Amino acid sequence: MNKLSLVALLWLVALSAFAQQGDEGKRLNAFFAQEWERGLQESPEAASAEGDRRFNDRWTDMSPEAIQAREAADRAALEQLHGFDRNKLSSADQLNYDTYEWQLQRAIERQKFREHLQPISHQGGPQTLDGIVEVLPFADERDYRDWLKRLDAVPARLEQVQALGRQGMAEGLMPPKVLMQRVPAQIAAQVVDDPAKSPFYKPFLKFPDSVPANVRQTLQAEAGRLIMEKVVPAYRQFGAFFNDEYLPRARASIAAADLPDGKAYYDFQAGYYTTTDLTAEQIHAIGLKEVARIRTAMEKVKDEAGFKGSMAEFFTFLRSDPRFFEKTPEALLQRYRAVSKLIDPELVKVFGTIPRLPYGVRPIPDNIAPDTTTAYYQGGASDGTRAGYYYVNLYKPEVRPTWEMMALSLHEAVPGHHFQFARGLELPDAPMFRKTAYFVAYSEGWGLYAEQLGYDMGLYSDPYDRMGQLAYEMWRAVRLVVDTGMHAKGWTRERAIEYFSENSPKTRQDVVNEIDRYIDWPGQALAYKIGQLKISELRERASQALGPKFDLRAFNDAVLETGSVPLEVLERHIVAWIAGRAGLDPPSPNPSPSSGG
Repeated sequence: MNKLSLVALLWLVALSAFAQQGDEGKRLNAFFAQEWERGLQESPEAASAEGDRRFNDRWTDMSPEAIQAREAADRAALEQLHGFDRNKLSSADQLNYDTYEWQLQRAIERQKFREHLQPISHQGGPQTLDGIVEVLPFADERDYRDWLKRLDAVPARLEQVQALGRQGMAEGLMPPKVLMQRVPAQIAAQVVDDPAKSPFYKPFLKFPDSVPANVRQTLQAEAGRLIMEKVVPAYRQFGAFFNDEYLPRARASIAAADLPDGKAYYDFQAGYYTTTDLTAEQIHAIGLKEVARIRTAMEKVKDEAGFKGSMAEFFTFLRSDPRFFEKTPEALLQRYRAVSKLIDPELVKVFGTIPRLPYGVRPIPDNIAPDTTTAYYQGGASDGTRAGYYYVNLYKPEVRPTWEMMALSLHEAVPGHHFQFARGLELPDAPMFRKTAYFVAYSEGWGLYAEQLGYDMGLYSDPYDRMGQLAYEMWRAVRLVVDTGMHAKGWTRERAIEYFSENSPKTRQDVVNEIDRYIDWPGQALAYKIGQLKISELRERASQALGPKFDLRAFNDAVLETGSVPLEVLERHIVAWIAGRAGLDPPSPNPSPSSGG
């Protein structure tokens, strides 16, 4: 065989391999599209949040049969995924394969803990069904009629929740009483004597021009009838069930370890949320080390501010001095919006790519504000028809210090969650599950890392703003200690509250709400600091390796260009990125642990 024939043969082999890779990738992406559709059908609320209106007239089916069907579908999906030959996939499709496999494997492992038998939370549950109006468009008559159908279906949804709650009572799967004591007031807020006062009536208080005046009156009348004849009686009955049966049976303990198979459950939660194999003991130790480091930095800022007292006295000053608080909810909202406007023009200092999707600042709904966190982010619709929103808590302005606003806004809005979610939606050629992925360690780690980018953008010129950044970093470090403390080491709720208060200037109300959140959601809060530490470590590694070639804007873009992924996947990507910037051959990827192919 002459040299020309050999080259031609090698080209034919390469083209054949490329064709096989393309065919397998097409099949895989068709599978992902099928799975995405399954998810939308199984969770109408998730479909609504994504901007898909097809299922806006219904709630998720919480019957035992539907739950079992969803669990079986996850098991079948994993088996189908393993039918693909991973070796025939492109590197991008291998990343998609590995990511979806990770999600399915943990969804299946989670099934044995039967979380659905604890269907009521003080931060979410059937008493807050109305909250979905925040993501619904209400652009035309159909949207209002879909909402009327959901109102009509509220009694059936509450009956399903009661049935699950009773099964949980029988099997000893009960939430802590200290949290459930918050719920009666939330249920009572749904029992109104005037339909216009119901949170479910909110969409009917205003209409777009596309809905004629005579139709508006018809819609309002039907909404009022459904609320008074269906919704209110259903919540009144649900309240009786909760107050008379469920609340008295709630458990006195707070630790996840006290649930049936509780230790295994907490270990699973810690691994799931951090996307690592760190143990509770290791995470607790990391937390203690970080608390000590941040405490030292706080002492320096206290001295810069010219405060002469102790750290405890400085915390009291920060929690109580009138200069740090707005007097009204309206003034507080305007202050949040002003802070966001300060951030926006500085983003080009640390990013080469700015996402196209806009964001806005909204108040957290009044009916949930007393029992929820200081702020949160609601992602935009995946089709771009709804912006992202930064929701801020205006309840009791006298406990919402202004020194926390900069760090909080950097985390929840830009360049934190809004950048992370919006850039994910812009991933080219990625399946929808990748565009909308939310791995907590990556996503919340990015949010905490984004707070620190305020220094690179020149936004922490005031010592009190710097204390706010340290307070927020301390908040996430304290989480490592108190979450593992309560769920794995026998800490009481009171001990956790006191430890938090001793090491943070956050107000008592915020501290209590946070501790109760960790009790309610074991392991989730561990992900923030673990994720931020990994991203910061990768930044330092890149800076050291690249020296004068290191570009912070390019690094930040590189972190976001993967979308939300497990931390080990992010690390592999950044290591390859460093090698590429340095002009080196990228390292060989680790072999997949998958059994696929």
